[in-house]
Amino acid sequence: MSQLGNLLESLSTGKIELIDLTTSLSAQTPVLRLPEPFVNLIDFSLEQVSAYNAPGPLWKHHNIHTGEHIGTHLDAPIHWFTGKDGRDVAQIPPERLLGPAVVLDVSSESAQNPNFLLEIAHVTAWEEAHGPIPQNAWLLLRTGWDRFAQDQEQFLNADQNGPHTPGFSAECAQWLAEHTPISGVGVETVGIDAGSAGGMEPPFPAHHYLLGHDKYGVTSLQNLDKLPPTGAVIVVAPLPIVGGTGSPSRVFALVAHND
Repeated sequence: MSQLGNLLESLSTGKIELIDLTTSLSAQTPVLRLPEPFVNLIDFSLEQVSAYNAPGPLWKHHNIHTGEHIGTHLDAPIHWFTGKDGRDVAQIPPERLLGPAVVLDVSSESAQNPNFLLEIAHVTAWEEAHGPIPQNAWLLLRTGWDRFAQDQEQFLNADQNGPHTPGFSAECAQWLAEHTPISGVGVETVGIDAGSAGGMEPPFPAHHYLLGHDKYGVTSLQNLDKLPPTGAVIVVAPLPIVGGTGSPSRVFALVAHND
C-alpha cells in the first residue's frame, strides 16, 4: 500500500486521529477590541441572500461579512509593518502551513497568572526534554485559554489597565523569530501577543519579530490539551486571499495512536 493509502487507512481505523483545533465562527465569536482612536474590524456576520424562495427557489446562500483577523485566523507577514515587504496570505507556501506540532503546556502557570509570559528558558527546557524543535514546526502555546473561547469578556480579560492574557516575552519572541526553524506560533488567545504586549519594547513583539522574519501566527486555537508535546502534525488552512493580511482558517492536527 502507498504511503497515502496507509495514511487513509490509519485515519479510518483511528490509528491516526484528526483533531479540530478551530474555534467555531459566528456573530458571537469573541474578537479583539482596540481602544480609540484605533479602528476595529467588523464582526463576523451572515447576510441571507436566498432561502428556497423567489431569490433562489432551490437553494440557500449567504454573503459573508468579516474582518480578516476574526476567530481562528492566520497572520501573514504583511499584517505588521516589519513584514510589509513580505508575503500576503496567498503567497505563503503550502509547505509552511503543514508541519510538526511542538506543544508547550503552560496552562498551570497561566491559571495562576493571566499575564504569564513564555521565556526562552521555557523553550530550551522543552528541548532538553523532547529534543530540538524540528524544521518548519509550529510552536503551540497551551495556556488553557480556550475555555473562554465563547465568552467575550473572559476571553479578552480586560480592565482599566488593559487586557490580561498570556503570551510571549519580547526576548522570547525575538529568539523564536531569529534562532529557531519554526514556521510560526499558535495560541489559544485572541492574538499572538500577550495582553500586556502594547507596553513592551518593542510594542507587540510577537507580531514585530515573527512577522518581520517571515514566520506566521495562528490564534484562537482549541483542543491543544488533546495533543502530545511532540509527534503531532498540524495543518493550517487559510483562504488564499490576494493581498490579504490574514484569513479565518480551519486548523487540524493529526495525532498517532499506537494502541
